[in-house]
Amino acid sequence: MGDLLGAVLGWLVPAVTVFGVAAIAVAAIVWAVRRAARGPRALAAADARRTTAGVRLVALDDLVDELDLEVGLSGALYGGDAPASLRRSRMTAQHTRDQLFEEYREVMASTAPPREIAHAADRITARADRTIATIEAARREHAAWVRANVSAAQQVAAARTRLETLRTSMGDPAALVADLEARFDPEEWADAAASAQAAVAHVEQARDLLDDAEARTHDPSQSALGPLAAAERELRAAQESARALEESHRLLLQAAAAVSSEIDVARTAIRQSLTTRESLEPDAAERLGAAIRDAQAGLAEAEQLAARRPIAAVDRIARLRDRLDLALGDARTAQQRMRGARSALPGTLAAARAAVAHAEASTERSRAGAEARVRLASAQRELAAARQAADPVEALDAARRAMRHAEDA
Repeated sequence: MGDLLGAVLGWLVPAVTVFGVAAIAVAAIVWAVRRAARGPRALAAADARRTTAGVRLVALDDLVDELDLEVGLSGALYGGDAPASLRRSRMTAQHTRDQLFEEYREVMASTAPPREIAHAADRITARADRTIATIEAARREHAAWVRANVSAAQQVAAARTRLETLRTSMGDPAALVADLEARFDPEEWADAAASAQAAVAHVEQARDLLDDAEARTHDPSQSALGPLAAAERELRAAQESARALEESHRLLLQAAAAVSSEIDVARTAIRQSLTTRESLEPDAAERLGAAIRDAQAGLAEAEQLAARRPIAAVDRIARLRDRLDLALGDARTAQQRMRGARSALPGTLAAARAAVAHAEASTERSRAGAEARVRLASAQRELAAARQAADPVEALDAARRAMRHAEDA
């Protein structure tokens, strides 16, 4: 019996030792693989592939804008409506672009392992590249058709018609800026002035390019397509700048008209907060008291800004209302929260619109990258949600998120 037990132990102990060492080795390998998968190299590789996806998304976004311009040009050439094939290409490209930006936003916010982030980025890159190739093929086919069926002279004439229409609709940008300059500080109308200058410059450049294109139509040895395409881009840029100018002008005048009522509403909110403070426990009352004092100081600053910097004043009031609501927390009833949201909503919406408009102008001037465009899209989406929400509390929350996203953009 003893010999049998000894034989069993003599076989079992080495086997257990071997299997134990193997298990430890396997566990060590698994740990090392997992550690490497989340290590600095993996993170850097995932970040590089995410950056590549962002670059391709920006290229796709710009190409969709070019396609939109081409659809507009085709509409002018064909008597008001672009060819169905070109419109379908644009719709498909826009849909794909929007989907990919949403996926990219999720990748930006993801806490998944680097390998999963890298794979998601690669999928975005591949799909963006396929869409870009499809758009470029559609544009080549359309350009060939235009060359075969529409003369350069017709294209130049159509572009000149749009140029004159644009110049008429723009009016005198300098007069709009001069009106703002006489009433407000430069910080308030800086975006408007930049948009006005850009609009005039783009119009003048488009006119020069069309002159060049027209001259080339009389010379068989030269092609008018290059300057004509450049003129179309300048026309589109002029339209965007004119729209931004009108938006800046409108927002500033609206802020000037609304700032006094926003100040009155903020005073009322502070008085109501003081009343609420009286019913709180000492610690909570002290915290709310500090927030009220900050709000009073912020309101005093807003009053000083109101006459010459109404947008800044409305923005400051919206932010102090945000902080005051946060300090009030659960101290208010549902009815009080609803009433407070209803009173804060107009000013916060105005501040959000101004922040989004400023972000749009900034990203356009700087030709922003994918992350800025994603944040701007989020701001635009939240602003739209705030405008559509029936519940004042939901609308107010969405407007505040729009402000934060616009600042990030």
